[in-house]
Amino acid sequence: MNLLSCCVLQVYRALGLNQSEIEEFFSGPAFLAWNRMGNLFKFGGPLPQSWHVNQLFLQFKILERMRSFGMIPVLPAFSGNIPAGILRLFPEANVTRLGPWAHFNCSYSCSYVLDPRDPLFLQIGSLYLSQVVKQFGTDHIYNTDTFNEMTPPSSDPAYLSAVSRSVFASMTAVDPQAIWLMQGWLFFSDTAFWKPAQIQALLHGVPLGRMIVLDLFAETEPIFSYTESFYGQPFIWCMLQNFGGNSGFFGTVESMNSGPFKALQFPNSTLVGIGMTPEGIEQNPVMYELMSELAWRKEPVNLSKWVSLYAIRRYGSTQDSLTAAWRLLFASVYNCTVPHYKNHNHSPLVHRPSLHMNADRWYDPADLFKAWKLIIEAAPSLMSKETFHCDLVDVTRQVLQVLTTSFYQDIADAFKNQKLPELLTSGGVLVYDLLPELNRLLSSDRNFLLGTWLERARSFALDEKEAQLYDMNARNQLTLWGPSGEILDYASKEWGGLMEDYYAQRWGLFVETLVDCLDTGRPYKQDTFNQAVFQVEKGFIYNARKYPTKPQGDTYEIARRIFLKYYPQALKRL
Repeated sequence: MNLLSCCVLQVYRALGLNQSEIEEFFSGPAFLAWNRMGNLFKFGGPLPQSWHVNQLFLQFKILERMRSFGMIPVLPAFSGNIPAGILRLFPEANVTRLGPWAHFNCSYSCSYVLDPRDPLFLQIGSLYLSQVVKQFGTDHIYNTDTFNEMTPPSSDPAYLSAVSRSVFASMTAVDPQAIWLMQGWLFFSDTAFWKPAQIQALLHGVPLGRMIVLDLFAETEPIFSYTESFYGQPFIWCMLQNFGGNSGFFGTVESMNSGPFKALQFPNSTLVGIGMTPEGIEQNPVMYELMSELAWRKEPVNLSKWVSLYAIRRYGSTQDSLTAAWRLLFASVYNCTVPHYKNHNHSPLVHRPSLHMNADRWYDPADLFKAWKLIIEAAPSLMSKETFHCDLVDVTRQVLQVLTTSFYQDIADAFKNQKLPELLTSGGVLVYDLLPELNRLLSSDRNFLLGTWLERARSFALDEKEAQLYDMNARNQLTLWGPSGEILDYASKEWGGLMEDYYAQRWGLFVETLVDCLDTGRPYKQDTFNQAVFQVEKGFIYNARKYPTKPQGDTYEIARRIFLKYYPQALKRL
């Protein structure tokens, strides 16, 4: 992404686009990945010139370090996603404007896509990749994604083959040894369009062996299994694990453990590697440790044995209670076997409140509560271990997330049955005790601080104007994900500061609204509440508050207080 914005900028300037046309094209830094895939433009921008310069220098450092480790970098190529200004320069170009993406209107989506069969595609694509190779050298692997979460203008197999053939030609015109690395996500995200004939046509527009497909979500939705191993093209079996980098325990240990080896044994398998493709990695470290180890294995691990040794590896502790705790977690919250389950953290805690929220779980919370008790009991002798410190906060956070769902159900039932005292009691506990306690807990560990996230974003700025832009991007990605909540709460995080000023404020307004409805006899209207709570959500993005970047409070004392207060309630609610 760093490299892409720099080279695209240079290419479009060389073609004759003016500054405003270029600024209209790029999104802000928090949304550049989706800008690159053609999903949206402009929102969160414009990118300052300093951003491009800083990212260019960073890219040089990244590539130097990767190559020094013997890693093979993958460089970006041209996908056909273009600024609207291209039409001013080349009015005869064959350009299609795609439909809206993910609830965004055409002010920020409906991207312009240059037909790969148009001679201009080869011209721009070659110019761009030449610039990339000139500046950064090459290891001959290039990635680009056509029609990511967007429907192509034609389902004709001949058209789709011509598209991929033309995209690949723009690579080989610059590098005859080029190999195209492509995400296979489009085949899963739009199964109504991508039938076998369409998939095969796109894949076979490139010579076999000159494309590598990332089977992006293979632990849950393996595409290789119904495409005859991508119809002969090499593929990498990938664990996605987490959409949006959400906080919250989740895992699919059984399918993770067996999936790569099943893929290898598949008839005429074209598997060439194992990978990880999460949208965020700073959660569920046990899943990434297991997946990393599987890359070195010739067969699945013994999960029971593997997890029994996890506490020793993570904490240097041989306490039986910690082994028992991790066995409980591995068998429950980390072993989702629900078909087609996508981990977006469905907990009501991190979603805009309503009377009809998803409260389903794939595991028995009793196992989580037992593990929590064992970890709390082991805590006094292990608080100096940063890994244990983090996990104590994380498991307590998960318990309070579960309890939030329980209190939410009490709140909804009390309102439905018009029981004001019960509504006041459950709502009061949630808003004035549980969520503040959770905020204090999260604020006591450096791994759960909103302030750190915002400080890092602002650190890229040269002046206060840039700092405010980066701050807005960082806050918006966590919350509204768009100007009006187009992908609301997609990248939710349970962090100190965010819990207090965003989630707790929403829940407070929700309970207050329900109480007022019962008091006055008015019906609850979700649309009216949405309008009111949007002001809270938007207010957080622009509140200009500085949040702590250093942990505050004694984690053990806070966690122990929460345990003594809520563990008995947790057992009663089973």
